[in-house]
Amino acid sequence: MRISILDQSPISEGCTGADALRNTLDLARLADELGFTRYWVAEHHGTPTLACASPEVMIAAIGSTTRRIRVGSGGVMLPYYSPLKVAETFSILSALFPDRVDLGIGRAPGTDRFTASALLRDRRQPAPEPDDFPQQLGELLGYVENRMPPGHPFARLAALPGRPYAPDVWLLGSSIQSALWAAENGLPYVFADFINPEGAAYAAVYRERFCVSGTLAEPRMMVAGWAICAETDEEAQRIASSARMTRTLLNEGKLIRVPPIDTALRILAEREPSPRPYRTIIGAPSAVKKGIEELASLYGAQEVMIVTITFEHAARRRSYELIAEAFGLS
Repeated sequence: MRISILDQSPISEGCTGADALRNTLDLARLADELGFTRYWVAEHHGTPTLACASPEVMIAAIGSTTRRIRVGSGGVMLPYYSPLKVAETFSILSALFPDRVDLGIGRAPGTDRFTASALLRDRRQPAPEPDDFPQQLGELLGYVENRMPPGHPFARLAALPGRPYAPDVWLLGSSIQSALWAAENGLPYVFADFINPEGAAYAAVYRERFCVSGTLAEPRMMVAGWAICAETDEEAQRIASSARMTRTLLNEGKLIRVPPIDTALRILAEREPSPRPYRTIIGAPSAVKKGIEELASLYGAQEVMIVTITFEHAARRRSYELIAEAFGLS
C-alpha cells in the first residue's frame, strides 16, 4: 500500500502565513527522504487557518527542492479557472519535473461564500456561478490528454508547452456526484474521508460505474484521511487537541489559527462534543498503522493520503517519521 501526504499549510497561533509555507517546503523535503509516494498541497482562500491559496506556485517550489516524490494539487478548484490556463500551467510543471506531477481537480469552493464571490470568473453572475463543471472537466482533459475532437474550435490549443510530458489527472471529491464524474471519465479518484466519513459506498459506486479511458484501464482509488502519530497514544491525543479545537470552531463558522495545546485542551474541556462526527486516526505507531490499513480496506483503496495538523511543526514532522517507520517506507 502506498502512503502519501496532503498538506494544507496550517498557520499556528503566533506564526505567519510565510512561516506556514516555509514549513510546507521543509515537510516536503522530509517526505521525499522518508519514502512517501506523493506530496500534494491544497487550495484554500481567505482563511487565517491555512496558507496555501496557490498550489501551482507551491508545486514548483516543492519540485525544485525534492528529488523523487510526486508533487501535485489537492486540488485545483476548477470552477474558478479557465481549463486552458490550468492545462498550460500543469503542462509546464510536468516539463520541469518529468513524470512527477499530479493535477488533482476539485469542484468545492475551498472558502466561504463571500470569498467565493471575489474569486468568480464572471461577477455578472451571482455566487455560485452556473455549474458547468462537467464541461470544464471535459475541456481540461481534452487539453491534457491531447484528445480534443476533430473540428473542435480549441483543438489546436492542445499542443501544450510542456509536451511530451503531461500531469496525471485525479478527481477529488466528498460526494456521490464526484464519484460518478470520476467513473464516467475514467479518472483515478480521491475521496476526502476527513471531510465526509461516509464515502465507502461512493467508492463502491465509482468502481461499479468505472469506464475504461485512454489513460486508465481499471479503477484507481485513493482515500485521504486525518491522522496524528506520536510515541504513545496519550501524547498523540494531547497533540491532536489543537486540530480538534480548530475543527470544532470551523464547524461553528469560526476561523482561527491553530491554537497551542494547553489552550485547546482548556477550551475543549468547556465544550460539548462536536455533533458532527468525523473519522480520526490518532495514536502510537502500531495503532495508527492499523487505522490507516483499515481505512484503505474500507474504501478498497490502493493508496492512503494523510492530512496532519498540529500546533508545533516539529510534532507534524515527527508524526510522519513514525508513520514512515511503521510502514517500512524507504
